[in-house]
Amino acid sequence: MQAEQAKRVTAPRAQSEVHDVLRPAGRAGFTARGVLYLLVGSLALRIAFGDGGGQADRQGALRQIAAQPFGTALLWLLVVGIAGMALWRAAQAVLAEGEDGAGKRLASAGRAVFYAAVCWGTATFAAGSGGSSSSDSKSKDWTATVLEKPGGRWIVGAAGVALCAAGAVIAFRAVRRKFLEKLETGRMGARMRQAVTAAGAGGGTARGAVYVGAGVFVLVAAVRFDPHEAKGLDDTLRSFAHTPAGPWLLVVTAAGLLLFGLFSFASARWRRF
Repeated sequence: MQAEQAKRVTAPRAQSEVHDVLRPAGRAGFTARGVLYLLVGSLALRIAFGDGGGQADRQGALRQIAAQPFGTALLWLLVVGIAGMALWRAAQAVLAEGEDGAGKRLASAGRAVFYAAVCWGTATFAAGSGGSSSSDSKSKDWTATVLEKPGGRWIVGAAGVALCAAGAVIAFRAVRRKFLEKLETGRMGARMRQAVTAAGAGGGTARGAVYVGAGVFVLVAAVRFDPHEAKGLDDTLRSFAHTPAGPWLLVVTAAGLLLFGLFSFASARWRRF
């Protein structure tokens, strides 16, 4: 009996110690995410106003960083930050508790895998390889490969539905201000809380819209059995400029991505780790 009570007391303490150790990794991860979204948002704005020379995706953002003084060193700092995010998400997957603990573990594990892949891609770019493949070509290559498999059309269609669903959830949670539950809002002043709320709502909605847009193109690729219909982040953003709203829809989306970058910096400071 005493042994069981000791375990119940020791387990939360151990988890708290793990969170304390990994808190800097999480802060570094959110900072790195903020840098990437700020760069992607700025590239998308340039496209909206007629300068379409750069790719509005992670690859384009990395090229922007590489072009700066000490660009290689900055890229490796970004690799460290993204690795921190992957590590922190993995810890969340292991330590999640509560009634919905299984769902949280699954979601955190998926995010950990995603950020591990982003970290690897960024590291290969920083090392001087893998720098020529954009999100658009990767999307088309993946779609073409899967479509050739038995049941490939259904797999691609399922991926499109998953992207649309993820985008809808992201936008819904942003509109409902669910992100505030994960922030230490008591440490913010009134104006700062208003600014962070606006950045989180606007940025999350724009991010969700991009996911939905990319998902729709993947679905079209499945229906038409044509991998060229699939689009990565860059082509998805460019397609926003060809809607009836014209380039202004891309302007609004790009501004939203900039806001999400700023919100990521706020998360690095005030997130409950």
